[in-house]
Amino acid sequence: MRGRVSWIAAAMAGSFAAVLPFCARAQDLPTPKCVGGAPGSATLIAQDACQQAYDVYQLIAPQLGLALAGGNATAGTGSVLGGLGHFSVGVRVNAFDGLFPNTGGGGYPVSTNGAQRRTLATKGQWFGAPTADAAIGLYKGFPLALTNVLGVDALVSAEYVPTIHQDDFSLDPSSNFRFGYGVRIGLLSESIAFPGVSFTYIERDLPTISIGVNASADVGVSGSTIGISNMDVKTKAWRIVASKSLIAFSIAAGVGRDSYDQSATLTGTVTQFGASASQSLAAEQSLGRTNFFGDFSINLPVLKIVFEAGDAVGGSVATFNSFSGGRADRSQVYGSFGLRLSR
Repeated sequence: MRGRVSWIAAAMAGSFAAVLPFCARAQDLPTPKCVGGAPGSATLIAQDACQQAYDVYQLIAPQLGLALAGGNATAGTGSVLGGLGHFSVGVRVNAFDGLFPNTGGGGYPVSTNGAQRRTLATKGQWFGAPTADAAIGLYKGFPLALTNVLGVDALVSAEYVPTIHQDDFSLDPSSNFRFGYGVRIGLLSESIAFPGVSFTYIERDLPTISIGVNASADVGVSGSTIGISNMDVKTKAWRIVASKSLIAFSIAAGVGRDSYDQSATLTGTVTQFGASASQSLAAEQSLGRTNFFGDFSINLPVLKIVFEAGDAVGGSVATFNSFSGGRADRSQVYGSFGLRLSR
């Protein structure tokens, strides 16, 4: 009997081990998103460049979503303000070590014989999105023991998206600024006896963005580009946040969920023997991620200096090519630094 059980356990273990590699690959695209064609046709010549445009879009889109959503909706606090007449304004920068295409040294070879599965080169680059935000007290809440419940604040924000031109990579927003809005509901108002606990919901969008990459190519090809245009990024985020002020400093921690909904037009263009072939693809990406963060604030007489660190995890992003720096859906650690004035 013991031998039979051991044999069954070994068989199960072997089957599980055999399945693991398949599970690891299950998120990868088995076939290209861009169409092929007959040998020598324009669609086949441009298929590889088009597919690389799709994969670069899949890589960059979650990073733009994170730069926009960040962590705490109001850095440094988890409590409502206390009703009409109270407000809070702040500025901060959400930053992380992102992955961007690295076309130097032939990192993006483009085939004219259809899509080829490769490991595309990336480089780490710090990416930051400066944000200004304000919270406006609307309702103090109902008194309950030594605290109040169900207070309400209105939240507004303004995001800045940088323009990047570096080597053969470019990121061009139609406008460098965009506004967001949301609400905070106090589950507990902070007091001597209680921490502040709140639920926040906020929507932030980016201006339309265009991204370009000049790639390398096969012999006989004078040039190739992969382009992402009309990229629209919308985020929705909810948080549960708890905070407590301890005179000289404050602490806060929270968890929530981010939703990134994005769309773009992708184009791959190849110039060969003086003639150009191109292929375009309309793409969409919806990604949900869990977001954890913690804040530490230094309390000055009228100002808070806020430091935040967090991690966005989860969700699945499929690509045909892989990237040297890791998967497009890898977890992403981020940090922020900000200043906040409250009344």
